[in-house]
Amino acid sequence: MKRTSKQALIATLIITLILAADQILKIWVKTHMQLGDEIPLIGNWCILHFTENVGMAFGMAFFGNIGKFLLTLFRIIASAGVMWALVHYIRKGATMLFVVSVSLIFVGAIGNLVDSCFYGLIFNESYYNVAQLFPPEGGYAPFFFGRVVDMFYFPLFEFDLPWGGHFLFFNAIFNIADAAICVGVALFAIYLLINKKKNQDKTVVNEES
Repeated sequence: MKRTSKQALIATLIITLILAADQILKIWVKTHMQLGDEIPLIGNWCILHFTENVGMAFGMAFFGNIGKFLLTLFRIIASAGVMWALVHYIRKGATMLFVVSVSLIFVGAIGNLVDSCFYGLIFNESYYNVAQLFPPEGGYAPFFFGRVVDMFYFPLFEFDLPWGGHFLFFNAIFNIADAAICVGVALFAIYLLINKKKNQDKTVVNEES
């Protein structure tokens, strides 16, 4: 198998499997839990907690519906750019580390983009009841205005601060797509460091010769 074919296969597998896992879990949560419901997975520090994110990471939102529209539009443009870069550099023989990291970033972006674009159309609300898939009365929001489903909650430890207040780690609630983006970004940073080191070594060799 040619190197470019192998890289393309790995990218396709990563994108397909993670997107499937992300969407299957989100649909299950949406159709089996109400907002705020919790299912302990491992004690009290690994919990399935259903919440919906109306904006960016950690629930941030700006400028109401206009901000939501622009955010979804930006996600589409950014995802298209990442996809172009992935295909372009695979054809140029990109390293496996590059392919894996960018594939993770891409599938994470697409996973949350599906929620933003389509979940408002295909689900009704999860307030005080379990949502229905394809409800006869229609969805809870128009195209582009769906909310991202989050569920993983890891409150590993907490304590009171000496000067007052309370500290909880880790208080963010996230999904598989978010995790893929975080891992992808970390791997891409490693890729950049390795690439920088190789370029420095080449420069030293050239100077010595």
